Amino acid sequence: MNNSAIGVFDSGMGGLTCVKELHSLMPNENIIYFGDTARIPYGTRSRETIMKYAAQDIALMKKHDVKMIIAACGTVSSVVGMEKKDADGIPFTGVLLPTVQAACAKTRNGKVGVIGTSATIKSGSFAKAIRTIKPSISVVGAACPMFVPLVENGFSDRDNKVAQLVAAQYLEPLKREGVDTLILGCTHYPILHDVIADCMGEGVELISTGSEAAKFACAYLTRHDMLAERETDGEISFYSSDSTEMFRENAESFLGEKIKGSVTKVEMEELTSLA
Repeated sequence: MNNSAIGVFDSGMGGLTCVKELHSLMPNENIIYFGDTARIPYGTRSRETIMKYAAQDIALMKKHDVKMIIAACGTVSSVVGMEKKDADGIPFTGVLLPTVQAACAKTRNGKVGVIGTSATIKSGSFAKAIRTIKPSISVVGAACPMFVPLVENGFSDRDNKVAQLVAAQYLEPLKREGVDTLILGCTHYPILHDVIADCMGEGVELISTGSEAAKFACAYLTRHDMLAERETDGEISFYSSDSTEMFRENAESFLGEKIKGSVTKVEMEELTSLA
């Protein structure tokens, strides 16, 4: 057994979808979440910049007592790839491997769509990963750069006309190709689940990267006898590189509930000095 925390990081609020699923699956676990809200979005940055930010985020996680690190960020996961299994001895996963395994298992017609940030789609990482598992699957990708700012600014309700309009334009090529499974390749996108589902229509399975990463982490910790032995609910501690008040307000809007844990600001000077 291992009572250390699970560390989760993302460029902003999106990784909270992973945190929510982790807490649902393993309520006794402590979780540390870092949202790099001062530098969002990662998806429009160069590969070199994304790698630098990821290294700093991982180094920040390692300053705490964590037993596993999850990069709950489709952009970081796509750039890092599936090969990274640990961070200096600490078990590590992105969202890429858990998500493509789920998509390959669920598609019925062999046509899988992937939506993500520009960096994620440009990398082709999801398509490459899918083909290593099941080469016969046809993969169609579409960059949806406006989805993250829509979510971060609260334009995510099912009836929001702006979200509907943007989704319709982004998703039309995927509908035309007849995909029956759609990977939401950014942890922000499940907040737009209803908008995306309405646009894609019935019969299209939506795969949430954050949810799949949480399931993967739960299975890993169970398999390696690393679950917490405490009987009470674990604590969730939040860290942000920007305003803590804004983080709390956005996080509560994002999750649809009050957050109980503390929110601590990570100064940019500290973050950039890491790694």
